Amino acid sequence: MNERHSIVEIWVYLSGSPLLALFITLAAYQLGLVLYQKSKQNALVNPVAIAVVLVASFIQLIEMPYSTYFEGAQFIHFLLGSATVSLAIPIYRGLSSLHQRLGPLLISLMIGGLTSILSAVGIAKLFGADQTIIGALFPKSVTAPIAMGIAERIGVSPTLTAIFAVLTGILGAILAPSILNLLGMKNWWQRGFTIGIAAHGIGTSRAFSVNQEAGAYASLAMGLHGIIGAILIPILYHLMNR
Repeated sequence: MNERHSIVEIWVYLSGSPLLALFITLAAYQLGLVLYQKSKQNALVNPVAIAVVLVASFIQLIEMPYSTYFEGAQFIHFLLGSATVSLAIPIYRGLSSLHQRLGPLLISLMIGGLTSILSAVGIAKLFGADQTIIGALFPKSVTAPIAMGIAERIGVSPTLTAIFAVLTGILGAILAPSILNLLGMKNWWQRGFTIGIAAHGIGTSRAFSVNQEAGAYASLAMGLHGIIGAILIPILYHLMNR
């Protein structure tokens, strides 16, 4: 009985500790990554999607408040800032290959970014979504740390924007290969750049796991989309909400 009582006391202590949240997050992603590799990198077995489901299920099971979870997960959240700054590296490395392709890439970036906003916002309005949801959809296709910064700047929910950004990345990473195959797009730099625009970090990770050139162009697209989006999305938001 004493041993059982001790185990219960330890569990009560751990369940309220922020470090448990950090452990849950890292363990869930590691498990998702193992399953992804075991599936021979099947797009449907996305490690981020698996981690999200596992973390959400576990904290619901142990009834951990989100505020407690975030106290531990904020260490990972803090690293998002460093990851955003590190986007300068793939942009710099990709500059040499941009000279001959600069025009088509910038045009596709602008059209792709605009399409991602107008389609999401248009569908949300069509279904009568609340203005809070519609506003959070504007920055959802740029990488999550930048998207959250844009959300704060335009006065919408950063948390809701982060949710939409993660969902966009997961769906993009899962669906993009099939869609690009259907369109007959075979060049790796084209496939990578497209995925980087539409599915930011999660899509870029998927592109790197398949082909290095695709990953390089995906990271380039993600970085450029983040920079241009941070400037132009607030302007577009205010123009559409006058």
